[in-house]
Amino acid sequence: MIKRILDFCMALLAAMLFLLPLLVVSLLVKLTSKGPVLYWSNRVGRDNALFSMPKLRTMQVETPVVATHLLQDPDQFLTPIGGFLRKSSLDELPQLWCILRGDMSVVGPRPALFNQHNLISMRTEQGVHKIRPGLTGWAQVNGRDELPIPEKVKLDVDYVKRQSLVFDMKVILLTILKVVRRDGVTH
Repeated sequence: MIKRILDFCMALLAAMLFLLPLLVVSLLVKLTSKGPVLYWSNRVGRDNALFSMPKLRTMQVETPVVATHLLQDPDQFLTPIGGFLRKSSLDELPQLWCILRGDMSVVGPRPALFNQHNLISMRTEQGVHKIRPGLTGWAQVNGRDELPIPEKVKLDVDYVKRQSLVFDMKVILLTILKVVRRDGVTH
């Protein structure tokens, strides 16, 4: 319950802090490519329940709905500012809504796409599905896009075992460093 209250307060504070930059970036998304500003995708949350998660749209409207690393040439689908949004992680800001709503936490395993069956199955076998997914997580600060699925699951399990306020703060600080350095982003 304490984690949920802290999540809500941090998300509310971040939403107020990033409101103006989010509006500016949203306008840039709209002006530089056709389609909606937000991309909503079905994600797997706590207890494997599906929820709808928003991101600022970084890919063209006709992009196949699969994990980016599964695309033949992901760069061909990027919008003019999509690469910047992904490398800066600004595309993730709308997910604050999911934290406020209770579908996500600030820190936890990143929510799987509904069609990432291997990842979902491995997480379920290890009990990772019992916690809320996060805006950032232990796997993100240890490799992000570069990690193979078994390694992500191993780090997710490690996070479940080590969960605490202090560990979450460590993950948040490491996330800030990774975002500033743009470490681990391949697309």
